[in-house]
Amino acid sequence: MHIDQLPTGTVTSPMGFTAVAVPAGLKKDNQLDLAIVISAQDCACAAMFTRNQVVAAPVIVDRQTLAENNTTIRVVVANAKNANACTGEPGLANARETQRLAAAALGIQPHQVLLLSTGVIGVPLPMDKIGAGIQTAVAALKRGDTTAAEHGGDAAARAIMTTDTRPKHLAVTVALPGGPVTIGGMAKGAGMIHPHMATMLAVLTTDALIAPDVLTALLHTAVNGSFNRISIDGDTSTNDTVLLLANGLSGTAVADAASQAAFGDALQVVCRELAMMIVKDGEGATKFVEIQVTGAPTAADAHAIANTMATSPLVKTAFAGSDPNWGRLLAAAGRAGVPFNQNAADLWVGVAEARELHLVHQGTPTAYQEAAAAAIFAQPAFKVLLTIGTGESTAVVWTCDLSHDYVTINADYRT
Repeated sequence: MHIDQLPTGTVTSPMGFTAVAVPAGLKKDNQLDLAIVISAQDCACAAMFTRNQVVAAPVIVDRQTLAENNTTIRVVVANAKNANACTGEPGLANARETQRLAAAALGIQPHQVLLLSTGVIGVPLPMDKIGAGIQTAVAALKRGDTTAAEHGGDAAARAIMTTDTRPKHLAVTVALPGGPVTIGGMAKGAGMIHPHMATMLAVLTTDALIAPDVLTALLHTAVNGSFNRISIDGDTSTNDTVLLLANGLSGTAVADAASQAAFGDALQVVCRELAMMIVKDGEGATKFVEIQVTGAPTAADAHAIANTMATSPLVKTAFAGSDPNWGRLLAAAGRAGVPFNQNAADLWVGVAEARELHLVHQGTPTAYQEAAAAAIFAQPAFKVLLTIGTGESTAVVWTCDLSHDYVTINADYRT
């Protein structure tokens, strides 16, 4: 198996996918805020959604749509600045009207349209702007007009940004036994990021020919190893959605075990890269930190410990201050609910390699130099490795620091 990453790849890199984005007036200063991703052919579709009990109208409508149709999806309509969450029956009606408007403009059926929304909770969706934006986008796409709209996957990735500082997209090609296929993706997210899943939207596309049930299984595996392994602030959203659309235009089927394994590996590359882009662009973030826990009884135990360390405000503020206060890391690990012997714990930190500097050996500090530890914690990216010696399982979580800027951004998010 060979996977080639396309540095400028986008959600439209696979055959048969196009995208268009317009400023519909949801954001200020004529910024792109409405995107439409379109497949030239019906798509099998798999999806994963937030586990928050408070869910936005587009999540409810997408779940209902996919329960009835996961084989002929054609379009994803995404808007920023308004989450259409906690908007009651009017919000559901507006979501369904968005489906109808997009379907009418593109000559398809409403049940072939999926929705994504992100932004402020509790504000009615301005349907006059949504409707006009859809009309402008589709008309510009049909005419090839670049004055009224921006075309392509990069434009779509920019349109769904909220507090993101940069668009997040990539694509890979993978050689399967039946021929090469491409997987593209875009995502947004910078705050309210935490499993399950994170405050994020993601659209993944592929020209592989693959059945919905196989697509679903592969997506679950990929998301659990990527978007469910990141945390910025410990909050999950009402709108979290990952959609994976497969239109089959490459003619390469993903049916046998070897093809599924290779496709799954490539899908995990796309999801993992997008997940790390989200953490690196975390609100106010100045540090990207990989936390690895090894020697746990189960993978779930290892993840629980790593996730508790990654979400501790005391740990994250130590990261922000470049303070190698490893006691906070061990204390967080100790409250994760996984029994282990503190006198068997070892802790390392490093930049290229996590085992670069040994801070704790069998629960006791080593003779490391404080300046050396501080120098590692001052780097824009570094790794933490904790071994607890009670098993063979490992887990990795990606996180960031918690800075003053995070508070500033979220203190006046609505204003």
